[in-house]
Amino acid sequence: MAKRRAAALVMMVLLFVGLAFPAHAQDVQAGRFALGQFDVPCRAAILIDQESGTVLYEKEADTQMPIASITKVMTLLLVMEGLEEGRFTLEDTVPVTEHAYSMGGSQIWLEPGEEFTVDEMLRAVCVASANDAAVALAEMVGGSEPVFVEQMNQKAAQLGMTNTTFQNACGLDQEEHLSTARDVAIMSREILNNHPQILNYTGIWTDSLREGQTQLVNTNKLLRRYQGITGLKTGTTGGAGVCLSASATRDGLSLIAVVLGASSSAERFDAATTLLDYGFANFTRVQAPVPENAPGSLPVTGGALEEVTLNYQTPGTVLLQKGEEQSLRAELELSESAQAPVALDSELGRVVLYAGQTELGSWPVTAASDVPAMSWQLAMERLWQGLLTH
Repeated sequence: MAKRRAAALVMMVLLFVGLAFPAHAQDVQAGRFALGQFDVPCRAAILIDQESGTVLYEKEADTQMPIASITKVMTLLLVMEGLEEGRFTLEDTVPVTEHAYSMGGSQIWLEPGEEFTVDEMLRAVCVASANDAAVALAEMVGGSEPVFVEQMNQKAAQLGMTNTTFQNACGLDQEEHLSTARDVAIMSREILNNHPQILNYTGIWTDSLREGQTQLVNTNKLLRRYQGITGLKTGTTGGAGVCLSASATRDGLSLIAVVLGASSSAERFDAATTLLDYGFANFTRVQAPVPENAPGSLPVTGGALEEVTLNYQTPGTVLLQKGEEQSLRAELELSESAQAPVALDSELGRVVLYAGQTELGSWPVTAASDVPAMSWQLAMERLWQGLLTH
């Protein structure tokens, strides 16, 4: 009975920690999988696992080039951060300046002085890829588009987008406004993992503004063609060609496919479909197993307490090549006892995950509390209490 209770306790702890730290396994399997050996009709492309960032396919992924309206992923990311920080709300109004009004390309034909809510502007950007709405949001967040562009570049540097330089908030062709497929995947993953509410906008097929007078139709045609598609952003300019950052989820596996510099809209969607099909056909994400016979606590030598409760960390789920599921196992590396004093969160062991003979990564087993060393005074008090009870 005691063993069953201990096993149940460990299972609950593992489940809690796995859910609390779902991205703990980030990049743990980088380089473990052979990249797909096929071509797609575009200048550059990449396919990644959204949760871990593991690259599953790449083509010219670090070559700098214009990215057109995929730029708006960074604009949206900064807007979502502002919402989360409480600097404004979805119901706040966004003023329209002469500068926002002057934007060419795709737009909702904003007029100077016209006002829309943040929610309406987000719909215009995500569904219709409106340049004027993107710049209006940028001016609201940054005070001006140039200041906002500085914020975009600061965020890019923070995320490790080492080959990206933004010059505007909407993606119109401009000298030195450049990025790469890898960097686009990084910022796409950031907004999807940390601001999933953006999917409430990128998944909209049709919508309207101005009480139905302005119709919005999503530029991402995969929304009607591809099972599990959730977003994210299209882009087209003369300099960039036809581009797409596509996100999709099936059976717990979320993928991001970036396509840059396709020659036509049909080719960008074909390329993204090929990449996503490859990912879903060859990879899966499964729950990490619990180590067998893992104890809920560890004896402590020379401590004020006889044992310390253990916290187990696991990645929650792990990315596997299909066919590896049966060989997935967890092994526990743990000492027979700990020597006092034991500090809260000190590492007492490791959980190691394997697929066959390949180590996928390891996660710490830590102390759930402090256990001070036994003092002379405490030893005497316990001896006295023991004598009294007898």
